Amino acid sequence: MQFSSVDELQKKLRNRELKSTDLVRESLATITKQEAHFKTSITVLKDQALEQAQVIDTALDKGDDLPALAGIPIGIKDNICIKNTQTTCGSRFLEPYTSPYNATVITKLQKNKGVCVSKLNLDEFAMGSSTENSAFFTTPNPWNTECVSGGSSGGSAAAVAAGQVPISLGSDTGGSIRQPAAFCGVSGLKPTYGRVSRYGLVAFASSLDQIGPFARSVKDLAYVLEAICGHDVNDATSSQAPIQEWVNSLATPPKKFKIALPKQLIGETIDEDVKHCVLQAVDTFKNQGAVIEEVDMPSLEASIATYYIIAPAEASANLARFDGVRYGRREHADTLKDMMIKSRSEGFGPEVQRRILLGTFVLSAGYYDAYYLKAQKARTYIKNDFSRIFADYDLIMSPTTPSVAFKKGEKSNPLDMYRCDLATIPANMAGLPALSIPCGFSKGLPVGLQLIAKAFDETSVLQAGHLYQQLTHFHKEIPNGV
Repeated sequence: MQFSSVDELQKKLRNRELKSTDLVRESLATITKQEAHFKTSITVLKDQALEQAQVIDTALDKGDDLPALAGIPIGIKDNICIKNTQTTCGSRFLEPYTSPYNATVITKLQKNKGVCVSKLNLDEFAMGSSTENSAFFTTPNPWNTECVSGGSSGGSAAAVAAGQVPISLGSDTGGSIRQPAAFCGVSGLKPTYGRVSRYGLVAFASSLDQIGPFARSVKDLAYVLEAICGHDVNDATSSQAPIQEWVNSLATPPKKFKIALPKQLIGETIDEDVKHCVLQAVDTFKNQGAVIEEVDMPSLEASIATYYIIAPAEASANLARFDGVRYGRREHADTLKDMMIKSRSEGFGPEVQRRILLGTFVLSAGYYDAYYLKAQKARTYIKNDFSRIFADYDLIMSPTTPSVAFKKGEKSNPLDMYRCDLATIPANMAGLPALSIPCGFSKGLPVGLQLIAKAFDETSVLQAGHLYQQLTHFHKEIPNGV
């Protein structure tokens, strides 16, 4: 059961070969057994998960027709709110905070009878690429515990890779779903910006954040996407685009894709082993009739610099609400100003403080035009470059990351860490759907392949990813010792 697909689990549940309580107990037992090694969970939701599973078992015994995710254990990144449950965002600032409401994605999962079993570790306030910035602990990589699991959704990726849950949710601001998915050898999808409601997701950078799923297979991602997407009156940025039948679309033979391979994402900055795996994937698609051509996308060279102006600027504004007054950590002081300074200084970790300071600087008088305004113009340049490519191509293909997972503590320079987002940031800047799937191994660690499509064309990335997984075995591989 540990590494079964949604289809396999649903068949056993409906045939009464399994109960949802069996699945949940196994998931909880696996989390407990592995916690000393993998440290994926900040909060385990044992009692409420078993209670939900019992309700689902009763419905199945009655013969009720239930949704595809009914009874399936799901892990939730701990920046997504669940009612009456602690939400920490991986930060000491919110360690005492209990959410009074559900995020929209949680409401939708509950409507689809999915069972949330744990709140998963992350870089503090989703700021990082390794989970080393979590205030609580680092989540190591199940393939090699000396290496990082990626970030910021490292706990969400590692939980699926280790077989703790078949599905998890993460958030992606600059690659925080796709990068850990690549490092941990699982599949991860960042939907189009606005496809999934952000209501109840603790904001990092509001114009970039997007919730998305992790799973072993693309088909399981499609099941989750159908469950969580759709317009939400609580989120003014959520799209009214219709929910599509993505699972059924995978049964339809995809068209012969025309795919662009940007030379900026396959050049000298990419490790040779990673490049080799991606080029093998290129050959796999070509053998299925795809046309793949190298293209020039000069805007990509500006994406990291642009992101690290816009994202910190938005973070500076969003995190201003964490002041020690309304909720979260409060340090005692003689004046209101001193209390706020002390609470924020002691509550936020170094990376969060670094980004708040940078964001405040680029928004300040005298620097706004020189930095923030220029970055917004560069963002438009990036969007236009994608539009130019999608006028002639169905998909853009690249490595998900320049290298495989690095060792804990290896990238002590923040700039070295930021460069890990070379291939993932552009899709966030343009608000496009992007998928990472395993495409090989280097030094015993997984390599990720990224596919990007035009806005609201999740069908193409899912069909292409599913096609690749029908022809390869990489997504079925299991870490040694799990």
